[in-house]
Amino acid sequence: MATRHPLPTAAPHERAILVGVDRGGSCDWPLAESLAELERLVETDGAIVVGELTQRLDQPVPKTFIGSGKAAELKELVQALDADVVVFDDELKPTQQANLERILGRDVKVIDRTALILDIFGRHAATKEGRLQVQEAQLAYVLPRLRGMWSHLMGEQTRGGIGSRFGQGESQLEVDRRLVRNRLSALRKDLAKVETQRETQSKARWDSGVYRVAFAGYTNAGKSTLLNALTGADVYAKDELFATLDPTTRALDLAEGRKVTLTDTVGFIQKIPTRLVQSFKSTLAEVRGADLVLDVVDASDPQWPAQVRAVEETLASIDAGDIDRVLVLNKVDLLSSEDRERLRLEHPEAVLVSATEGTGLDGLLHRVALEAAKGDVLLTALIPYSKGLLTKAVHEQGQIVRESYGEDGLLVTARVPERLAGHLAPYRVEE
Repeated sequence: MATRHPLPTAAPHERAILVGVDRGGSCDWPLAESLAELERLVETDGAIVVGELTQRLDQPVPKTFIGSGKAAELKELVQALDADVVVFDDELKPTQQANLERILGRDVKVIDRTALILDIFGRHAATKEGRLQVQEAQLAYVLPRLRGMWSHLMGEQTRGGIGSRFGQGESQLEVDRRLVRNRLSALRKDLAKVETQRETQSKARWDSGVYRVAFAGYTNAGKSTLLNALTGADVYAKDELFATLDPTTRALDLAEGRKVTLTDTVGFIQKIPTRLVQSFKSTLAEVRGADLVLDVVDASDPQWPAQVRAVEETLASIDAGDIDRVLVLNKVDLLSSEDRERLRLEHPEAVLVSATEGTGLDGLLHRVALEAAKGDVLLTALIPYSKGLLTKAVHEQGQIVRESYGEDGLLVTARVPERLAGHLAPYRVEE
């Protein structure tokens, strides 16, 4: 009789304990909400949360971030819950991380929010550019932690798990700092080339005169779903944090005939690692180069005002804080009629939409059209037939009031951007 082999089973989820420090009024993000978000990040990275530990401190303890008594309590909790990994809600210094690992034991990983986010980005980076950006950020994070941490992380790669996707493909990094620096240097050169290519593409869009709109917002606010709903695109969209990392640009013709581009960008998050912002500089340049930023938020999330502030901080850090912006309150289908009316009264400047149900989209496009037309100039021009590109620019960038074809060319009255009006100056005529 043949022996029946059992079917392979999925690897068990790692068991995580969250650790957070309450600093009182020094942060406008409640600790409970921050830890709830951290739990979602842990689940996105494939682990399950089995417990949490908190402490009230004015300042972190230099040696172990939390107090010695709490560190001992954490060790007991790890043993009681059979935890594999401890995740701190704030960034740990290399010495703090090493000291905590000595206290908890070498079989327990200690990582922080920064390492967790970098790990998630490592899972989700799909394009060459995205992988380069993530690897650069990961290695910049790892470099000061080589002593006492790198070999531990590389050993963990054999069994996988969260916090273990660092320095992908570089098996010798754990033994040689010089190799890490060389790899970082090579990655940064590659990223500089990518940034140059993006700047060239962005300049081409600027030269085209097409109005550029960028989506910015907290992760999982529904930006990709909104882009799909507006343009009929098929951008990957899923109800998870950081479902997409790479920017996607789609063209759209507004009702009055003006062509615009819509760009979906990587989602933001509170306490976003500075090194990650720097690594994704070329991607975030799509926001910096926009004429209009749509702040997309999940209106059903009670923390959305704080999320908007987190996005504003990131935009300011990339010199994009002065760009015209429109607040887009998404997912209003999850709200009661009373809550929707309250939002309309409290935020009359905002646009309420539901990307999943397709409601409010016409109003949003109308608002985009109004923003695009702010600097328009009303003029009449006789464009020679030999200037076909100029005629095309008027149709794509402007709003046609009336036009007629005569012997000498196209006689057109239109509202056009000020920049295009300059090109039309030699052909302007009186009505």
